[in-house]
Amino acid sequence: MPAPQRRLSLCAAAVLLAAASLPAAAHGPTRQKVVETIQINAPADAVWARIKNFEALKDWHPAVATSPATQGNTVGSVRNITLKGGGELTETLEAYNDAQRKYSYRLKDGGALPVTNYTSTITVTPDGDAKSTVEWRGAFYRGYPNNDPPPDKNDEAAVAAVTGVYKAGLQNLKQLAEQK
Repeated sequence: MPAPQRRLSLCAAAVLLAAASLPAAAHGPTRQKVVETIQINAPADAVWARIKNFEALKDWHPAVATSPATQGNTVGSVRNITLKGGGELTETLEAYNDAQRKYSYRLKDGGALPVTNYTSTITVTPDGDAKSTVEWRGAFYRGYPNNDPPPDKNDEAAVAAVTGVYKAGLQNLKQLAEQK
């Protein structure tokens, strides 16, 4: 290879090596996930009976004051949640399966949680005859869609908020379902 071409090849290789060693440019938020489960000393059918109505969130989640739903358990039903501490959320029922004891819903962006594009599923499964396991799972993006989010709308804040909602709800559900 002639000297000028060799020099050009060496320069190109040096540029490629330098570019490869730079940190990757930020590309915006990544989808976050939270999964919380709890074992309850009550049959799955009894636990499901407490939570199966889309509008029943107020009956078992300690932070919820009201949770009316426009069409009950019909897919497309809209649940308007008012929180006891202030704040509102609007959710749409995306899937409902009574036989499998589960339903999925979507949160409209904004509201009282620092998340966007939030979807969630809650499922009750039998764990023997007298016990059940409830799984509440969600996927979402942080509340601030651009790079360098403020602390109250970053990934950590979003995960902490959703985890807190799930844990508080599941703990209260366990307490209610296990009352004799």
